[in-house]
Amino acid sequence: MTVHEVSRLSGISVRTLHYYDEIGLLHPAEVTEAGYRLYDENSLARLQEILLFRELEFPLKEIIRIMDHPDYSKERALDDQIKLLTLKRDHLDELIEHVTQMKWREELKMDFKAYDTGRLEAYKQLAKEKWGDTEAYREYEKKAAEQTDVEKRQASEDLMDLFYEFGDLKAMNPASEPVQAQVKKLQDFITAKYYTCTNVILKGLGQMYAAGGEMTDNINVAGGKGTAEFVAKAIEIYTK
Repeated sequence: MTVHEVSRLSGISVRTLHYYDEIGLLHPAEVTEAGYRLYDENSLARLQEILLFRELEFPLKEIIRIMDHPDYSKERALDDQIKLLTLKRDHLDELIEHVTQMKWREELKMDFKAYDTGRLEAYKQLAKEKWGDTEAYREYEKKAAEQTDVEKRQASEDLMDLFYEFGDLKAMNPASEPVQAQVKKLQDFITAKYYTCTNVILKGLGQMYAAGGEMTDNINVAGGKGTAEFVAKAIEIYTK
């Protein structure tokens, strides 16, 4: 397909496609002697991946770094993109509901929760850690390579045990000393078994724990209903 045909098919301007070629994001499959860019199925497949990242507001330089990394996995990226798009949809649903209330209610309480994109941004950052060439992910890969399958399963079980212990603390104030000590224990465990868990990373994990989905469900199975949200609140206090 010519660049004009790709433009009509995708809705991306010819000028943008030329720019993607110039910066190394999307090269045509072939350039004719006359200088015409030609795109094949592989080119179009990569363009679809690029547009997904753009929909999630990833900068172009970030997309190049992610997609050209030797460990980039399209399947893994799609799994995370589905989660990110779901979080984005949920965020938009909350905004629509909030705006509808603003329109029809005479008295509206000052609730800014609908504007909070914390969960979406936290998951996006963790996805970048997995997709990109980051220090945390390199450390994780190195430690994982050194562990046997048995050791990996044991680490997962030990992590769930920590959430079980959080479940026993749910009746306490999340700011209390025993709960905060448990957060420190969790942070130290992640550092020892996976990667250096800085306060910034821990904060993102806390938001992800309460974001819904499989991770939230697993934590609540381990510690009982509401454990994931309790852990997230305790981490939020700890990282301040």
